[in-house]
Order: sequence, then C-alpha cells, then structure tokens
Amino acid sequence: MKPDEVAQYLQEHPQFFNEYADLLADLQISHPQNENVISLNERQVISLRERNRVLQDKLLELINFGEENDAIGEKMHRLAIALLSVSSMDELFNALYFSLKEDFAIPLVAMRLWNVANYGKTNAEFISVSEDVQTIAESLPQPYCGNHIADEIKQWFGEGAEHLNSFAMIPLNTTRTIGLVILGSPDVERFYPEMGTLHLKRLGELVCTTVTRYDQAETVGNLADQQTVIDEQHS
Repeated sequence: MKPDEVAQYLQEHPQFFNEYADLLADLQISHPQNENVISLNERQVISLRERNRVLQDKLLELINFGEENDAIGEKMHRLAIALLSVSSMDELFNALYFSLKEDFAIPLVAMRLWNVANYGKTNAEFISVSEDVQTIAESLPQPYCGNHIADEIKQWFGEGAEHLNSFAMIPLNTTRTIGLVILGSPDVERFYPEMGTLHLKRLGELVCTTVTRYDQAETVGNLADQQTVIDEQHS
C-alpha cells in the first residue's frame, strides 16, 4: 500500500489501534529534528507542541495587526479633528500635509483638484491636469498602491520625484471625481499592490468631504460678495 492509502485507512478506521493496542507501544519512529528513535506518543507530543507554536505565532500576528490598526485609527482621528478645525482651503492643505508627513511619516504628498469652484486659484493644488489624469482618477474604484504611476502625476513631486519608488493614489470622489491625493515614498515596499487600502479609502473620503464643504462655503461667500457689489451699483 502507498503511504497516503495507509493514512486514509487509519483515518477511516479509528478503532484500529483499539484492536491492536500493543502496536502503539511497539511502534518507533524518527524524531523530526534528529536521528533519535522515539515512540508514537512522544511524536504526538512533539506534533502538538508544533501546532501550539504555529497558533501562538498566528495569535501574535493578529495582535500586531490589531495594535497597528489602533495606531492608524488614532492618527486618522487626529487628522479628522485637525480638518474639522480649518476655516479655509489653505488651512485644509496645511493641516493635511502636516499630518501625513509628521504623523504618518509619508515623505512626499501631492494633490490636484478639479471640478470645484476654486479651480484656477494660484495654489499648486489647482494647477490644471490633463484629461488622461482625470480619466485615471475616474477609473479607480479604490486607492491604488504600487511602484508605477503616470509620468505627469510623478512630476507633481518636483525634484523629489526621482527618489520615489512606491506610490499610493487616492481618488477624491463625490457625485463626480474632483481630484487625486498622491503619497510617495523612496521605500519600494511602503505602498505595494497587495496591501490593504481601507485606511487610504477613508483618508480620501475625509479629504473629499472637507474639500467639498469649504468649496461650497467659499462659493456661497463669493456669491454674497458679488450680490453686495450689484446692490451697491444700484444704490
């Protein structure tokens, strides 16, 4: 019989060793880590210890993941509070960049916005982008992580672009796409394709909501100023 057939037979006939109990005492097998001969019972103990070690390793891994998620969650909370306290687009950009660079330790951050009322301002965030970039942003169902981005987007980082080896590309979506946030790192494994994007997605939602809120507020303010000018002209 083949070894797998023997294993299958023993699994299908658990009463075998009840009927041949003396065989358990007589069986001798090799130690898995050396050439010593041990009993079946000793081998079972070793196997149980190995399984226990694997389970402990998995438990420690889960604990580490949990602690890491807690730390990221705390940083996201601080960022949310910071964005709630801003009163203008400029303050929004400053708070976002400071948090990402200082709290999240992301070396370089870039952002471009379009389809908002402030489009055309002198801030770098409102510099026009090509239709290709807008199409890329609109095609992202979730943040992208990897080692390659379009050359046009990479140039948003200026002279620091040549030192970057991994990127996270976060679309800003409301009823339509209004921009992109790009995170860059010289570490090739900082943003990799298989990594989870839940926190990046939440970051995009937070930024998008704040941008939209202050864009609407400034739009209302501009309309009010225009109405004041009209009223003064007719008075």
